[in-house]
Amino acid sequence: MRSPKSRATPRGRPETAGGNGGEFVAIDRLRDRLPGPPVGEVWIGDDAAVLGARPGKLLVTTDLSVVGVHADLALIGLDDLGWRALAASVSDVAAMGGRPDGAVVAVAGPPDTDLDLLYDGISASSDAHGCPVVGGDLSNSSELVVAVTVTGHVDGEPGPVLRSGARAGDVLFVTGPLGAAAAGLRLLRSTERRPGSGEGDALELAHRRPRARLAEGETARLAGARAMIDISDGLLADLGHVADASGVGYRLDEVPVAAGATLEEALGGGEDYELVMATADPTLLAAAFAEAGLRPPILIGACTADTAQRTLAGEPAPSLGWQHSWG
Repeated sequence: MRSPKSRATPRGRPETAGGNGGEFVAIDRLRDRLPGPPVGEVWIGDDAAVLGARPGKLLVTTDLSVVGVHADLALIGLDDLGWRALAASVSDVAAMGGRPDGAVVAVAGPPDTDLDLLYDGISASSDAHGCPVVGGDLSNSSELVVAVTVTGHVDGEPGPVLRSGARAGDVLFVTGPLGAAAAGLRLLRSTERRPGSGEGDALELAHRRPRARLAEGETARLAGARAMIDISDGLLADLGHVADASGVGYRLDEVPVAAGATLEEALGGGEDYELVMATADPTLLAAAFAEAGLRPPILIGACTADTAQRTLAGEPAPSLGWQHSWG
């Protein structure tokens, strides 16, 4: 979070930091509640963060979380929004087989936004994913928007796993059952929702507090995965990105569906942040996951030479998944 500077009002007069609710006070409060930097680095409080050099390749990714588009605050808390916003960007690093170094979080929203509650979730996600918040910005706007940029790195060889590395004959795996986040959203919207129902609570948690699969992504990279992507927009949409970038088709034999979810939610629901991996050596991948103490990767199909082939259980795969609309 950079040092505050004078902002011009619509009439051209600079705003001042008065009272208890000003931007400067808020930045100081957020800086005090977040962990400080190690010796030799500068995080919140200057014009830019100063980070130590990391080995290997630098990764940079950014994601927006917009209330009313990515989150419904009638269903989840501001802290959940904060968690999800950071997890989404960290998941992109996981999909490259990397590790996060730090996050820059910019928040724009109405003046009465509860920043402390929002940062409860951001801080919890930061701790869970080992990704410190090293800077950001605050601004007022009519709608709440959280923008998170994460830097990360991939150390040594093999390098980052791209979407474009899959080849015909590669075997496709996912890191876990799918559809839990979408099912959780469905339950949160339901008028028949019954908190404390066990399975239902787990599904709702999958929507409110998704986890980026960092250990799985790094393990897959080191085990020779040739292409990888995180499931943010839905399995079929994201696997389609891999197929397009790699110049292959795909054949899905069976898709693992999370308990309580539907097949449609597993195929198109998104926001599970499980990983799809393509590998030429499935035995090595499975052994690497076992050695790392991770859940076994789940076989779902294979890449094919026919770029037009996109099938599920022998039938054309449906068109499912999320994308924003642009003119």
